[in-house]
Amino acid sequence: MIVDCAMYRNGRRSEGPEDFSDALDLARASGDAFVWIGMYEPTEAEFDHVRREFGLHPLAAEDALTAHQRPKLEVYDDSLFVVLKPVLYDDSTDTVTAGELMVFIGDSFVVTVRHGEGAALAAVRHRLEREPEVLGHGPTAVLYAVSDAVVDHYIEVAAELQADLEGLEADVFAPTASDTKNTAARIYAFKRQVLEFRRATSPLLQPMDRLAFGNVPFVHERAQPFFRDVADHLTKANEYVEGLDRLLSDALSAHLAQMGVRQNDDMRKISAWAAMAAVPTMVAGIYGMNFDDMPELRQPWGYPAVLVLMAGVCLGLHRMFKRRGWL
Repeated sequence: MIVDCAMYRNGRRSEGPEDFSDALDLARASGDAFVWIGMYEPTEAEFDHVRREFGLHPLAAEDALTAHQRPKLEVYDDSLFVVLKPVLYDDSTDTVTAGELMVFIGDSFVVTVRHGEGAALAAVRHRLEREPEVLGHGPTAVLYAVSDAVVDHYIEVAAELQADLEGLEADVFAPTASDTKNTAARIYAFKRQVLEFRRATSPLLQPMDRLAFGNVPFVHERAQPFFRDVADHLTKANEYVEGLDRLLSDALSAHLAQMGVRQNDDMRKISAWAAMAAVPTMVAGIYGMNFDDMPELRQPWGYPAVLVLMAGVCLGLHRMFKRRGWL
C-alpha cells in the first residue's frame, strides 16, 4: 500500500496533483521540485501502476516486489536502485530480524518500498521536512537520509548485542557454571543472530563506497562527503560485527575447553575412588577363598587386623589423592 505521497518544492512539502504522472511532470517542469512516494509491501497491481508512471526498470521492480535481496546498488537508464536491509534486535528473545528497504531515485522522483517491520521511514520523512535546507537538495538528500538512518541503527543494534555478549561471557566463565549443554546452545544461537546481522551490513560496503567515491548517476557530486560519513559508520558497524563473531568463537572454544577440563576432573575423581575401593575388595577377595593354610587365618586378632589394614591403606590413598588435587 502507499503510505505517503508528496511533492517537495525547495525543500518544503507542497500540494500537487493527485495523479502520479501529472505530479512528476509538474516537478520536472519547475526544476526545483520532486515527488516522494513511500510504499509498504505493495501488491503487484499497486506497484505496477507506480512502475509505469515513473518508468522503473522491470528487473528492479521485480526485486522490489519479491524482496529477499542482498544489499546492492544498480544503475539503470532512468533510475538508480538501492537495496538496504534494516535490522531490529528483540532483547526479550535475543533475535535479530532483518527487513528490506528499496529506494528508487531518478529525475525529480523518489520511490521507497519497505518490507518487514524494520526501518519505518515516517521518522526520516518528518526529520527531513523539518530541515528544508537539506531536503532542498532533492532525491539525493532522501537517499542519504535513509541510508544514514539505517546504518546508524546498525551501530545501536551492535551495542545491544555487545551488552548481551558480555552477559553470556560471564556465564561461560562463571566458576559455578554447570548447565554446559544450555550454554553451548546459547552460544550457537547467538552466533546465528550475528550471522543474520552480518548479512545486512557486509554486502552494503561496496554500494556505499560507490556512492562515497564514485560518479553515480542521479546522485549529486556534492553529496559524496555525506555518503563517506555513512560509509565510515558502516565500516564501524562491520568491525563491531566481526569483533562479536570472533569473541563468540573464542567463547565457544573456551567453553569446550572447560568441558574437557571438567571431564578430566571427573575421571580423576572416579579413578581415585575406584583405587580406594579396590584395596578392600582385593583383601576381602583373597580371604574369601576356601583354603585352610592362610596367614593368620586362625588368629583371634586376624579379622580386626585386616579391617585396620584396609582402613589404613584407604586413608593413605585418600590423603595422597587429596594432596594431588584428584579429590
